[in-house]
Amino acid sequence: MYDALMLFAQADAVGGSMWYVYALATFMLIVFGIVILIVLLNYGQLWFQAYMSSADVSLWSLVGMSLRQVNSRLIVKAKIMAKQSGLDIDRRSGISTKRLEAHYLAGGNVMHVIHAIIAAQRAGIDLDFDRAAAIDLAGRDVVDAVKTSVLPKVIECPDPRRSGKSTLSAIAKNGVELRVRAKVTVRTSLEQLIGGATEETVIARVGESIISAIGSSEHHTHVLENPDVITRAVLARGLDAHTAYEIVSIDIADIDVGENVGARLQNDQAEADTRVARAKAEQRRAEAIASEQENKAKVAMNRAKLVFAEAEVPKAMAEAFRSGKMHTQAENGQAG
Repeated sequence: MYDALMLFAQADAVGGSMWYVYALATFMLIVFGIVILIVLLNYGQLWFQAYMSSADVSLWSLVGMSLRQVNSRLIVKAKIMAKQSGLDIDRRSGISTKRLEAHYLAGGNVMHVIHAIIAAQRAGIDLDFDRAAAIDLAGRDVVDAVKTSVLPKVIECPDPRRSGKSTLSAIAKNGVELRVRAKVTVRTSLEQLIGGATEETVIARVGESIISAIGSSEHHTHVLENPDVITRAVLARGLDAHTAYEIVSIDIADIDVGENVGARLQNDQAEADTRVARAKAEQRRAEAIASEQENKAKVAMNRAKLVFAEAEVPKAMAEAFRSGKMHTQAENGQAG
């Protein structure tokens, strides 16, 4: 009887533990089902869109993006655009989801990078994701860089918006001023875009070279007759070195003859020489007057000395009379 009760108690204990296990498993399944339902409600449509577009974005990647505070819709849109454009989206070597997330978290513009790569691919320009992302993170507009590589742009030299001047002023060897306005056609160099100098450097170099080329001309008419002499001399200097651009051409848009600086400088020099000569003449006149006054002062001094000497004669005679010397001499004269 005792053994039977013990067996019944053991069976009841085993049944209770099994019920607990079943209840726990059921609870876990319900929780898991709720989690799956929530995930599907939040990301199911986005994942299905990526799946149907073969964008290779997993459901758990979408969940991870939310945890990492990444805009999952932006990443999916970028992956779909890349896939539909024929770009490589391989997880190892292509534009993978992780690489897009990394660029987004680094503060880059994902859509600009994808647009730039697509445009470069259409134009036959070699631009991979790493270079495009680096250009974007460097603060450059990668889309505009690709567009400028395909369609060169024109830069004014000088640029009135930056310098406030509309022409460059250069002087030929004969002293005549020429006022020049040039147009520089440039194409973006993607290889030198990172770390390359900007438009301001190109404008400064071109302006300096134009002024130097005109200054080397013997006569201003030579420049007016052959403006291409300037452009050839400027292009030969390789002004686009270490810049973000490649100079396609330099065209002289306008040349105006200014004032004859050489003649004006000669007139100014002549006037200055005249003023110097006048000053020297005035100095000599002043020295002559001073010398004359000095001589007059010496004459007056000598006259004063003469008067003083003449005043001493009566004193000497009186002294001679008082001392008897004058009388003695007179007597001696009579005796003789």
